[in-house]
Amino acid sequence: MSTANPQPLWQPDPERIAKARITRFQAWAAEHHGAPAEGGYPALHRWSVDQLDTFWKAVTEWFDVRFSTPYARVLDDRAMPGARWFPGATLNYAEHALRAAADRAGEPALLCVDETHEPRPVTWSELRRQVGSLAAGLRALGVRPGDRVSGYLPNIPQAVVALLATAAVGAVWTSCAPDFGARSVLDRFQQVEPVVLFTVDGYRYGGKEHDRREIVAELRRELPTLRAVVHIPLLGTAAPEGALDWSALTAGDTEPVYEQVPFDHPLWVLYSSGTTGLPKAIVQSQGGILVEHLKQLGLHCDLGPGDRFFWYTSTGWMMWNFLVSGLLTGTTIVLYDGSPGHPDTGAQWRIAERTGATLYGTSAAYVMACRKAGVHPARDYDLSTVDCVATTGSPLPPDGFRWLHDEFAESGADLWIASVSGGTDVCSCFAGAVPTLPVYTGELQAPALGTDLHSWDPSGRPLVDEVGELVVTQPMPSMPIHFWNDPDGSRYHHSYFDTYPGVWRHGDWITLTSRGSVIIHGRSDSTLNRQGVRMGSADIYEVVERLPEIRESLVIGVEQPDGGYWMPLFVHLAPDAVLDENLLNRVKQAIREQLSPRHVPDEIIEVPGIPHTLTGKRIEVPVKRLLQGTPLEKAVNPGSIDNLALLAFYEELARKRA
Repeated sequence: MSTANPQPLWQPDPERIAKARITRFQAWAAEHHGAPAEGGYPALHRWSVDQLDTFWKAVTEWFDVRFSTPYARVLDDRAMPGARWFPGATLNYAEHALRAAADRAGEPALLCVDETHEPRPVTWSELRRQVGSLAAGLRALGVRPGDRVSGYLPNIPQAVVALLATAAVGAVWTSCAPDFGARSVLDRFQQVEPVVLFTVDGYRYGGKEHDRREIVAELRRELPTLRAVVHIPLLGTAAPEGALDWSALTAGDTEPVYEQVPFDHPLWVLYSSGTTGLPKAIVQSQGGILVEHLKQLGLHCDLGPGDRFFWYTSTGWMMWNFLVSGLLTGTTIVLYDGSPGHPDTGAQWRIAERTGATLYGTSAAYVMACRKAGVHPARDYDLSTVDCVATTGSPLPPDGFRWLHDEFAESGADLWIASVSGGTDVCSCFAGAVPTLPVYTGELQAPALGTDLHSWDPSGRPLVDEVGELVVTQPMPSMPIHFWNDPDGSRYHHSYFDTYPGVWRHGDWITLTSRGSVIIHGRSDSTLNRQGVRMGSADIYEVVERLPEIRESLVIGVEQPDGGYWMPLFVHLAPDAVLDENLLNRVKQAIREQLSPRHVPDEIIEVPGIPHTLTGKRIEVPVKRLLQGTPLEKAVNPGSIDNLALLAFYEELARKRA
């Protein structure tokens, strides 16, 4: 991927720049906190990392964060891991999420959509009432600050109510989507020992009902710490014996009582993909998430009252938590529970149309699927409210940028395309959306404010216009306060700080361009290294999957015992496609011409499917381990894979090669 082409795909017009909240924030911060008034975003970003304490103080003032007791200083200890933010302060995340109920009681806080695609509103006052009633119910069940409350729930309003009620009590939320099997859920929830489980009887997906009552019964048996199970009858079944009924717990008209907790009090537990061993149970704080998400959603995503925020996600992915935080900015959030492609590939665009979404977020994979399927979003749907289409999950290929831009430009729309990248580990973005900057094809606009992002070589030397490790050299408020069941912090330290002591290494290959933009090349722990030249797998996927015959691909680099290097490319073909000599040659030619001869794989092998984590990421490292002869049970955590049967192919291939 070249960083030399200086022509932007899109430029914000002067009116958009003037109206952007980040523009107003910069002018205010210049007046009150010495931020640079000139120089636009690059100058503001430089100030935000050079004056880290002042920047985060400014964020709390700009967004009127309510500290019930004041903080002694912004950042007590800068060391990573272990940085202490706003010591002495107390607050409550849920209190901030429900503030808009005071002056916009009758407006929608949530728009809930199922596979009928008909939006149903939940007003701010109704959301606040239900949270107040459920928080009182949790306290009556003996739930106290620090207790864990779990949800086996789809993306429905009850999940949002349960999260906010948990936070109001000062308890710790954790969730899994109901398409997770029992083993996957138990690998997560058994680590944190929840006292309450919210659960549905089943869910609807792809036009079918999926009964989960047997799995719920197994969860109840295997989670001995549960004091209560709350039944949500999504499919209309009666509550099982001993379970409480959702409607009874949320029927009261009770003012929410918000437990005032320390800034670093746990808010929720998220889980890494955990393709080997148990998933990492990542704990983030009430205050850290509050200020990080206010910055990210209010400044970078430019969200506020009057906006409608739709991101296609599930409760098992950090983007669901990020979506719920849209409430912090007074934004109406759109919850879609169903298949991303039901009844057809255009489903998500139809939901954006019917909900009047202003920011619509999806996966790069969905964008590319729409392009392949011949969907014409701006022609076939009224997307006049959509200001921004954002993508994450994997890098959006240049073709995806161009396709989105051209589709909207044909209808005369001025579409801001925001490719963003971060991680479950910080429940936020390291780089991505900036409403006042140009968009370059295949690139993220810039590092985020308050994020001291760099690309480093193996010896810790900063790189520009070259591929290096993504590192963050100063703390961020939403970095984990710890991992669950990691008493000496060794697993946390090993995950991010072993390579460069005191510096967060995320595990992604990136290029920081001399223009200040960012290119993501894929995971560095699955790096391809041909003749000493490192390359990212994402670059290869982008080229190969342009071919209509290739549905999806997986490339692996395997070091051989004799010192050699074997680089196979696995391809999952589209229906009726055949991996004949013609297609093989076209794949190789595309890679040779668009990347380099070094990128051409040693073999191209047809496979029945590409395995993913439960959050939809291709699993490169476990497949590499299998190909190196590691037994399946040691190469992968079975509960973390979407289709375990697919791994049998790679196991058998390793056996044959051995």
